[in-house]
Amino acid sequence: MAIQTPTSVLSDIGARSIPEFDGVHDVWPRGERLQAVREAAAAYKIRFKSQGQVRAVKSVDIAAAPYPVNYAFHDAVSVPTLPLISMINRMIVVQYDDWNGVPRTLVFEPTVPDGSAEAPFYRNLQSLMEKIPGSKILEKAILRYYNEPGDVLEKLGLAPDDIDFCTFDHLHVQDPRMILGSTEVVPGESTARQPLFGDAKMLVHSRELATLQSLHPMQWAWYVDGGLGGVDPDKLVTFDGDIELGPGIALLWTPGHTDGNHSLVMNTPDGVWVSSENGISLDNWQPELSKIPGVRKYHEQLGREICPNANTLEDSLDQYDSMIKEKVLADPCKDDPRWLQILPSTELAPWKRFWPVVPTYLHGGIEYGVIRAGLR
Repeated sequence: MAIQTPTSVLSDIGARSIPEFDGVHDVWPRGERLQAVREAAAAYKIRFKSQGQVRAVKSVDIAAAPYPVNYAFHDAVSVPTLPLISMINRMIVVQYDDWNGVPRTLVFEPTVPDGSAEAPFYRNLQSLMEKIPGSKILEKAILRYYNEPGDVLEKLGLAPDDIDFCTFDHLHVQDPRMILGSTEVVPGESTARQPLFGDAKMLVHSRELATLQSLHPMQWAWYVDGGLGGVDPDKLVTFDGDIELGPGIALLWTPGHTDGNHSLVMNTPDGVWVSSENGISLDNWQPELSKIPGVRKYHEQLGREICPNANTLEDSLDQYDSMIKEKVLADPCKDDPRWLQILPSTELAPWKRFWPVVPTYLHGGIEYGVIRAGLR
């Protein structure tokens, strides 16, 4: 599949690279690399905030899906609990000006639940649940559907052609065919999928795209194999490392959870927000404040500043460094400055049925400015 080179991508989408992070992921030994990442993030934050803010941003809930507790907090939870909790996926719509002064609209995390259900992990989990007595009751307790991505656009007054770009922090349980369309008929469907967002292009880190094209057995369960079948390669634009899309918005490479993981960073009237799935709750990034049994002890006994979301540990040291990178970039919350403005791209549901595995602090979404149609 022919993909645009990273150099051409940056000029085509009005973006540019971030020099502060050049070479930090190559620093050795690992303790010195962590310090290099921390210092680079602090330096970049000063410049990032000085460049401006996004026009508008709004998050909308898509769906809640089950997730194993032992993955969510790296086996840190120390009391008997239900084996599954629920995570809420939120689609974020961001409007900004690129470096050429062109108004842009980006959709972050436009998960299509039907596509995610085909990832082997969820397909196998569904088969297992069907064998459990009372499985329908269990399904109602952990699954919930709020909005389809296309419906979100309509609620915000947008048309598919208003969208310039879409992206996911990584491609676990994502089927690009559901977003970008396909010339091939998806198994189980009768017609080929049409693009969800018109001519919008998907921004994807080159390593993440390469992973989906050639899965390792240790990665296989979390990706939709064949998810690129029939996808127009011109609708995929890749980048390497860290890039800023315009004043107040960047995609930072945060490897570890996956090789090509990247985080959305936005400057708003309340300061900098970061979103990714390196954690599913603020408890992952700030375990010292957590009330989830065992998470604070994980921090205290192991001397770790973070408690990672650990369904895959492609590189646990990289993920640790990446979460520190996110913590340095994020500003304190205005309502409670103890907590950082980190919004998990898929967030632990605050439902009492899962107590005590509920978020200690919950942002519950993000909204600044007014999302507008017809910017271009």
